[in-house]
Amino acid sequence: MRARWPEGAAGRSARAIILFAALLLPVAAHADTVAQRIDARLAEPRFASASWGIAVVSLDDGRTVYEHDAGRLLLPASTAKLYTAAFALERLGSDYRTRTDVLAAGDVRKGRLHGALVLRGRGDPTLAGSAWAEALAAEVAAAGIHRVDGDVVGDDTAFDGPPIGSGWEASDLQAAYGAQSGALIVDENTMTTTIARDGVAVTPDGTAVTVALSSTTAAGPLSLYRAPGSETLHVQGTAGDAPHRYRLSTPDPALTAARRLRDALVHQGVRVDGEARSVRWPVAAPTGRVVASRASPSLADILRPGLKRSQNLFLQSVFQLIGMETDGKGSAEDRASDALAGWLAGRGIGPSAATLEEGTGLSRHDLTTAGALARVLVGMDASPLAATWRGMLPVAGVDGTLAARMRGSAAEGNVTAKTGSMQFVNALAGYVTTKRGQRLAFAILLNNYAPPARSAMPTVPPSAEVDAIAIMLAEAGERL
Repeated sequence: MRARWPEGAAGRSARAIILFAALLLPVAAHADTVAQRIDARLAEPRFASASWGIAVVSLDDGRTVYEHDAGRLLLPASTAKLYTAAFALERLGSDYRTRTDVLAAGDVRKGRLHGALVLRGRGDPTLAGSAWAEALAAEVAAAGIHRVDGDVVGDDTAFDGPPIGSGWEASDLQAAYGAQSGALIVDENTMTTTIARDGVAVTPDGTAVTVALSSTTAAGPLSLYRAPGSETLHVQGTAGDAPHRYRLSTPDPALTAARRLRDALVHQGVRVDGEARSVRWPVAAPTGRVVASRASPSLADILRPGLKRSQNLFLQSVFQLIGMETDGKGSAEDRASDALAGWLAGRGIGPSAATLEEGTGLSRHDLTTAGALARVLVGMDASPLAATWRGMLPVAGVDGTLAARMRGSAAEGNVTAKTGSMQFVNALAGYVTTKRGQRLAFAILLNNYAPPARSAMPTVPPSAEVDAIAIMLAEAGERL
């Protein structure tokens, strides 16, 4: 069957990657074995200043069949999410659910709440739109509350600690991928900002942000800036004829959620005399009795899109959920990090082989060896949850972050793996079956790599470099 390419930029990118691989593979065509081919690739001049860490293990007999600096500590980028997901599945269970509660912080007499109504988040990252708020508001009304004297309070304190991961860089925090991960989450803690000649619009409605419009008609390119911790988005520059849309992080998701619940209560016929407001750690939130509650999807149903899409917020929320359910000192993130270190130690992986301070790999404080990452992959393949685990990973040329990668190669529909990328870092870790039928777990980490300028070559992402190794494994005709 002839391969079909996607249209647009994704298709051009996929074609460029395959062309790039085709241009480079003949360099090592004389090599007799896959190991020799990989060694020849790593020795090419463009990698002279880069660092590789590779470990490949046969799932059939547990042998390490290839390694290159497999014990070198490197940045994992988003392949670190594999540690979080594997640990969460074993510690919490695939059916684990958290809850979002509404509490009456006061006495209820004749249908009137003399106090605040508290929306207490407990780390469900899937609340979106208004359906969840309408359902909770209907439960509040069904509980006999028809008037609220006080405010609707968004309680973001269940994860005791800052709402951003340890080691996250300030430059990431405005972007959607750097959205804060508190305990009360809505719309993935993101907003869409549309800038046109006639002004600026922020959606969804009620998003807790203030826009400071310097000028949309002044000369110069558009510039958006929100200082860390600030709720003011500064917009400068020229909008032009066509609107510009930006997906950004939300500064106070708990306030956005509280506003949404307040609107839903009014829609359900509940009178609310107070306003919407938020309470964030370390300030204590009001307490009371639960009058409405919503269960989250199962942990497996949170992890699946989290890994497929490489969604930082989902995995950081899961990491903090582990901490919330774990006794110990420090913040929820600290407790989760300590618990993960203990879990890894029980599998023979010490801090000199893997150290993770948060749950996503966005931090430059996270380090791992390829050997440690491969060991976790081998362990999960032998787990009773192996089928669930594999179903969470992107599939080359099919879905998730691998949807447009390795198409038309032996890896398409074969490699199931977690991607990882940040500036000067690319990684890929997962599973592949060779042409001979040998099942392999692999971890490929490439750090400190800046692609050389290639005026005569097609522009390709650095991810093509790690993909090329996975393709070699898929093409292997000999037993490794």
